[in-house]
Amino acid sequence: MYRAVTRSIEVKVTPRFMSDRSSPENGYYFWAYTIEIINRGTQTVQLKTRYWRITDAHGKLQEVRGAGVVGEEPELKPGQSYEYTSGVPLPTPSGFMVGTYGMVTTESGEGFNIDIPAFSLDSSTRTRTLN
Repeated sequence: MYRAVTRSIEVKVTPRFMSDRSSPENGYYFWAYTIEIINRGTQTVQLKTRYWRITDAHGKLQEVRGAGVVGEEPELKPGQSYEYTSGVPLPTPSGFMVGTYGMVTTESGEGFNIDIPAFSLDSSTRTRTLN
């Protein structure tokens, strides 16, 4: 698990390689990642945007920006958490992701970014012989 805290909002990431959705012989590796966002602060906040930097083992960078996560813009009151699972394919057996969420306080409308910790995408197929 990977963890970052920004302005009393904690982001935890648990990635896992999905061998059943991957095809190493075709250069296709797929990971699922579960993210939990916990509001440990005193203000209600809402997640409005996401920004990802996804890098494969060859150093190729892909940037992804968009509204919300998995079609939602969750609102988190103090003490509340929100969890979702998404996925990412890569053409290499390893890589990493890092990013930010654009948040807004519901009372004042103040916008700010919180960190998504950098996390590793590693498949166990790199050392496995395929029959």
